[in-house]
Amino acid sequence: MDPDFTLTRRAFVGGTAVAAASLLGGRALRAATLRPFKLRYAVASSLYGGLSLTEILPEVPLTGANVIDLWPRKHGTQREEADEWGRARLSEAFKRHGVSLGLTTRFDLGPFGLAEELKYVAAMGGRMIVTGGKGPVGLAGPELKEEVRRFVEGMKPTLALAGEAGVQVAIENHSNNLINTPDSLRWMLEFSSGQPIGVALAPYHLPQDPELLAGLIREMGPRLLLFYAWEYGRGCMKPMPLEEELMQMPGRGPLDYAPLLRALRDIRFDGLTEIFMHPTPRGRPILETATLVTEEINRARRHLESVLSGLPR
Repeated sequence: MDPDFTLTRRAFVGGTAVAAASLLGGRALRAATLRPFKLRYAVASSLYGGLSLTEILPEVPLTGANVIDLWPRKHGTQREEADEWGRARLSEAFKRHGVSLGLTTRFDLGPFGLAEELKYVAAMGGRMIVTGGKGPVGLAGPELKEEVRRFVEGMKPTLALAGEAGVQVAIENHSNNLINTPDSLRWMLEFSSGQPIGVALAPYHLPQDPELLAGLIREMGPRLLLFYAWEYGRGCMKPMPLEEELMQMPGRGPLDYAPLLRALRDIRFDGLTEIFMHPTPRGRPILETATLVTEEINRARRHLESVLSGLPR
């Protein structure tokens, strides 16, 4: 027999193993597809303004979440408070309330200043830091693409540290920022393939077009790390009646979440979802007490879950 056609035992075993793994992988994929899709929630501490972690941590499990996102001043005070408490006290409080650190949000540090925060988040068991991009604003076309490429290139030292720490960097598409348009998001992901960087998608800062937003979600796929359930409503840049300010929250404003949730389900989104808004002025709770804030988060969560449950299979 021609030796090229000789099936050695090693090749047979190896081929069988690959086939078995493929079969098991296919079964696992089918099982995952058949499981009901659920959102995994995190609570942004900034929704509680300057209230203490002593008040906030007992509220987190009441919102259907067990993960907190610590925000610093000016939006909250909890990241600084965490440093004042120290890691041992914070860890004990997390354990007592059944809460873990999922991430911190650090626009104040910027994307190139995360070295120490990466160490902190990793040490506390977190897996993500949200920040913004950096570069010229108002660009389009080839100029924008080149600046996004330069931004990703400049992020390489930070991303190397992130990889070592096991922490991902999520860039929010923030207004007045280099990374604030669909194209800039696409190019950031293209240039950073294989790196521990992805997107914290904020519908608030994009056109309020459900199909456009849903399309972006599908394009991002596993690079979508955090989804803000946050719409423009009446905006958040000037004082207004509370009823209008709260229109940033799901179920109060006009945004149709059905296409977005369908897209999240289609990609089997396994990142975190934050029900979110900004108050004016920044740094105050979105409602008067921690209890009322929690009730509003739950109202928004019920809206999202009602829309999700009503989607056609």
